Amino acid sequence: MLDYRPLGRTGISVSSIALGTMTFGQQNTEAEGHAQLDVARDRGINLIDAAELYPIPPRAETQGATERIIGSWLKARGGRDKVVIATKVVGRSDATYFRADGSTTRLDAKNINEAVEGSLKRLGTDYIDLYQLHWPDRAVPLFGQHATTRARGGGDDPEVAIEETLAALDALVKAGKVRHIGLSNETAWGLSAFLAGAEQGIGPRVASVQNAYNLVNRTYETGLAEFHQREDVGLLA
Repeated sequence: MLDYRPLGRTGISVSSIALGTMTFGQQNTEAEGHAQLDVARDRGINLIDAAELYPIPPRAETQGATERIIGSWLKARGGRDKVVIATKVVGRSDATYFRADGSTTRLDAKNINEAVEGSLKRLGTDYIDLYQLHWPDRAVPLFGQHATTRARGGGDDPEVAIEETLAALDALVKAGKVRHIGLSNETAWGLSAFLAGAEQGIGPRVASVQNAYNLVNRTYETGLAEFHQREDVGLLA
């Protein structure tokens, strides 16, 4: 039997094992994705994690296919209120195929609003339980890299302030399109800045961080793990 754990301070309980879906639409067909979702639900898994980026590896031709497959499963099976849907907006990137006007992506209101509308349409739902920032707008180590590695630099384009990102997310929560927010590929400094912004009333409180954590990658234990104990910000490994 799976156990269920609190998702931060949201009041939502999620299964200790989630179903990651980044293979749907690339390595897995729609039928195979539906079969995996059926097995997961039958085994008590209620947390489904996706992203507008997926499937992996990212390609313009397949972008969004994962969310569409989850959406067609929800339409066929029903029970939207029985699952916790988590998805993500891409962070700063030079890729031009995520937005309708061909612009590069940033974590500002324009990008976040367009991203969430796209995810809602593909998922076939009117709300997202946990909306996560896939990676920061800042230049930071990503996907389990060590702090000596810098990535996603902004060049001459200033980074979007965390307060601006939080305010955009706050509007989505108030509109009922997003229930709670989370981070991904984030640092201890970044998480502390988001929590400070929430305490100042700028936006919603972060519920979770989705970072690399496994037997050979222990970077979460340095800096971020303490937030789980002291701030109730859990890890989606």
